Amino acid sequence: MPSSLYEKIQTKKAIIGVMGLGYVGLPLAVEKARAGYKVIGFDIQEKRVNMINQGKNYIGDVNDEELKNLVKDGKIIATTDFDKLKDCDVISICVPTPLDKFKQPDLSYIIQTSRDIAKRLRKGQLIILESTTYPGTTEEVVLPILLETGLKVGKDFYLTFSPERVDPGNIRFKTRNTPKVVGGVTSECTKHARALYENVLEAPVFPVSSPRAAEMSKILENTFRLVNIALVQEMTKVAEKMHVNIWEVIEAASTKPFGYMPFYPGPGIGGHCIPIDPFYLAYKAREFDLHLMLVEVAGQIADDMPYYVVQRLADILNDHKKPLNGSKILVLGVAYKGNIDDLRESPALKIIEILESKKADIYYYDPFIPEFTHNGKNYKSIKLEKEILEKMDGAIITAGHTIGVDYETILKTVPFIFDTKNVLKSFKERNNIIVL
Repeated sequence: MPSSLYEKIQTKKAIIGVMGLGYVGLPLAVEKARAGYKVIGFDIQEKRVNMINQGKNYIGDVNDEELKNLVKDGKIIATTDFDKLKDCDVISICVPTPLDKFKQPDLSYIIQTSRDIAKRLRKGQLIILESTTYPGTTEEVVLPILLETGLKVGKDFYLTFSPERVDPGNIRFKTRNTPKVVGGVTSECTKHARALYENVLEAPVFPVSSPRAAEMSKILENTFRLVNIALVQEMTKVAEKMHVNIWEVIEAASTKPFGYMPFYPGPGIGGHCIPIDPFYLAYKAREFDLHLMLVEVAGQIADDMPYYVVQRLADILNDHKKPLNGSKILVLGVAYKGNIDDLRESPALKIIEILESKKADIYYYDPFIPEFTHNGKNYKSIKLEKEILEKMDGAIITAGHTIGVDYETILKTVPFIFDTKNVLKSFKERNNIIVL
């Protein structure tokens, strides 16, 4: 016989809790509410909670009007009161999983959230960990905390891992239409999570045999990307020495209809996944006396890229009879990718650090990020006015924004633009463009 929770999920009478209302949690909350469930969002930041309850959006991949209407209809409410977890039939954990300064996993958010849930855990609840982490976290970290309540997993409550697959700024794939992987501690756990997401998403739901398999699937996805990006970054350095345009090479290789997938170079690797997730696996592998040398080398290559970019910029300035020390450099884009407002792990921040350590005068423009604070220093985006641009000794594109940047005016005014993202490929006739 199906459990009462299973019936609640199928009839959409289940109340869904989402813990963490950031780039993963808020889009997920919206999709669950849009599917017909009542959603309670939990966050420790009162500013976020207040904005949501006022119907105000702060995440680019969420539709402003849709969020406003869902809040107005009472389908989404937000709170800092974790006692309301008792009211939830399903609880999704969408908290950060960063690395510390030694590139070791920081599970403090997951541990604290698990403890918060355990204090309110009752029979008939489904817990879904969605934060990216190393294989084993669900069963070795989260489960023991929940079992301290005396409740039995797979019988009294259900625990599943289902990795988030958010790609900020992706026009084609959003939370709604991206396939979902689910792996439960028991088959009953998997069944409940699968039922939920089959009711929420307009995409297939793929069950796997265990949380470990689901956890590793997400790590594999992003390790694959890290290794291939590192490969093309190495190729970029070789191509530059041989006076070959790497972008032309990639375009040519991409004409092969099988056995090749294009990856592109840039000033480094940023975002919430690729710079972090592979090192969770490398950390866990050491428990079994294994060293993932390919992952570690790929990480080193990625970490070196901002230094390589700065050296290239110094060489370009030298060709213009300018030292890096004292030069006024315009950084175009500080987000980690084009047309979004996400700064997480952005290579532009490291490039700015390096340039300032070499006494360059740094200015930046980003239509998506008007100001930010990094290492205790406040930065504000300049205006792209002729009298300001005329003072610049050069510019460097570090985020591939195609919206909101007047490249034509910059090209006419600044001595050169070092394009690390191939944004200016349509301006091929200009002789003051240097590509990575």
